[in-house]
Amino acid sequence: MVFLSVRRLIWRQVCARRLRRHALTLPLSGLTEAAAAVSGVHAQVMSAAEVSLGLRTEGVTRRDVREALWTRRELVKTYGPRGTVHLVAALDLPVWCAALSAAPWPTAARAPKIRMTQEQTNLVVTAVDDALGQRDLTIEELDAEVVARTGPWAGELVIPAFDTWWPRWRQAIGLAAHRGVLCFGPDRGRRTCYTHPHRWVPGFSGPDPGTGLDSLVLEYLRAYGPATADHVAQWLGVPAPPVRALVAGLENRLVPAEVDGVQGWLPEADVEVPEDEANPGVRLLPYFDPYVVGCHPRSSLFPGAAAERALSATGQAGTRPVLLVDGTVAGIWHQRRSAHQLHITVEPFIPLSRGRRRELDGEVEGLGAILEATPTLTIGTVTARSHL
Repeated sequence: MVFLSVRRLIWRQVCARRLRRHALTLPLSGLTEAAAAVSGVHAQVMSAAEVSLGLRTEGVTRRDVREALWTRRELVKTYGPRGTVHLVAALDLPVWCAALSAAPWPTAARAPKIRMTQEQTNLVVTAVDDALGQRDLTIEELDAEVVARTGPWAGELVIPAFDTWWPRWRQAIGLAAHRGVLCFGPDRGRRTCYTHPHRWVPGFSGPDPGTGLDSLVLEYLRAYGPATADHVAQWLGVPAPPVRALVAGLENRLVPAEVDGVQGWLPEADVEVPEDEANPGVRLLPYFDPYVVGCHPRSSLFPGAAAERALSATGQAGTRPVLLVDGTVAGIWHQRRSAHQLHITVEPFIPLSRGRRRELDGEVEGLGAILEATPTLTIGTVTARSHL
């Protein structure tokens, strides 16, 4: 690629840009806009997803998120990048499915005795399509339906899962979602339940045939950039070489941006960077918030003690709720709920000025409003990794 100029940014500018794109400095008016702003909200922990959306949307509570998801169906719970559970705007589902189904998912991620052939995978997706096209099913019911429509091989208990084993076919459950034949429905008691997007999502008729993975890559760079092709691959959960090739082919739609000597990319359609270095403020982000999961480099986002205390032992981000100061991780926090009381303890890694403390008080009040509880704040000291 040949470029006339490279944008050179400092870390504070990068944080300011990302915080704005993530609606963390200026909340949006609607939940679907908030979900779209970050290319889907992580929903491994639903209560955390409710907070992630609430922080980005003006005047929203967890009840509003649940109504948008299960009553108005403006949000959809489905599988996304890395095969993890996300909430995505219903209107974006056709593009989301088309982009993810075009991703270069690794073919050798499973041991040989576990893998399915391409033919078997297609049979499973067709079986899921047929089964959920009739009615909603719990995961156990879907197990039986898929095996009945394919063969005993699909039900062989070969996938290790915590203290049990899952049937072979379940390795394709994320792919079935990406192909637009599966998403989450309301739980049936404590049982996970799946439904068909054609029945569940108003107006959905399948993946958008005119969309490829490039659309999702550009959306990622808009919200999380500047970023390298390897950062994009890590966020998607796919091998880096094909993503590097894809990014190289987008040369007419990208602008290079260098941060502390490392060159990344921004989409040409959105290269705006804040001209000033105004204080972005203090934020409390929940488990698996998109900002900490998708932003890089980790060494800048999690400096010093943050790398030790806020990342997992393997370097995974999102396993701890974090305190942000000016867009950089500067502490961790946790909560304890008792009836309508929400007890929040924040463990900062740096001294907090009186101004920062006032901002933190405001954040705690905001969390209380989102979670429909009366909050109290305790400033604690950082504890050892052993309890992570």
